[in-house]
Amino acid sequence: MDYHVNTLVEHIRNEVRKVIVGQDHVIEQVLIVLLTEGHALIEGVPGTAKTLLVKTLARTLGAHFGRIQFTPDLMPADVTGTNIFNMATSTFTLRYGPIFTDLLLADEINRTPPKTQAALLEAMEERQVTIDGEVHKLSPMFTVLATQNPIEYEGTYPLPEAQLDRFMLKILVNYPDEMEETRVVANWNAGFNARRLDDMNIQSLPDPALMLHSRSQVRNIIVEEGIQRYIVAIVRGTRSALNISWGASPRACVALLLCAKALAAIRGRSFVTPDDVKDIAKPVLRHRIVLRSEAEIEGASADEVLDEVIASIEVPR
Repeated sequence: MDYHVNTLVEHIRNEVRKVIVGQDHVIEQVLIVLLTEGHALIEGVPGTAKTLLVKTLARTLGAHFGRIQFTPDLMPADVTGTNIFNMATSTFTLRYGPIFTDLLLADEINRTPPKTQAALLEAMEERQVTIDGEVHKLSPMFTVLATQNPIEYEGTYPLPEAQLDRFMLKILVNYPDEMEETRVVANWNAGFNARRLDDMNIQSLPDPALMLHSRSQVRNIIVEEGIQRYIVAIVRGTRSALNISWGASPRACVALLLCAKALAAIRGRSFVTPDDVKDIAKPVLRHRIVLRSEAEIEGASADEVLDEVIASIEVPR
């Protein structure tokens, strides 16, 4: 693979690992989101360094960082901004909201009502915000990394399917294993403090244009016709699976294609293999399907059902 993608991947991995212990699959999937110009929903129990990962990533990229703590009383204007009347000049002045940034941490996004969640829709799809009829463009680097807690449902508002479909990936953050958790304790005992990231000597990208060059290279990754048909077959398979009441949309086909290309680039290849597609299929699809109530009652998870779908599709040779 070309110099640009390798340089970007190694830089981000090395810098993030100064702060984050383990979670290599999470780092890789966030890289995929950045390379495909997408957005990610990051789900994990409290205390698994979701917020710390995003803050560290922003420093590593040298990107502007914005954070919104979603609460039940948050209004759409608190996200996008609003025009404020200036009595001294008798004119309206736009007060920009936190959405005007490069990397936006939407913290606990499911704690705010749907009307406020919807304030992100235009920004996520078109990278622009409309305020009082006027369109304001967002940064080409604009990326939403939204977090949510999977175990606490009181006082939460599930994201509507239309918004879930706009997230390129749903990334699951699990508990660290015993060795990783021991390293976390050892790091804190040695003086590490997540609230003092300035002390970690995190280096920004050597070239701000590196991300744009890498994205261009990912778009040029080769996907043979057989692999394209394989992608379509997997997505269409979710629409006829017995345990799925609502399958993935055509947008999922595009997302699976782009993410497989990014994964191939990260792995140092200029072409996509069936393994690339299979390895990224569940993060692409797990939030885009709705399980039948019978399957949920029996305790089936989206990933288990997707494993069945993927296993039923013939792999191209």
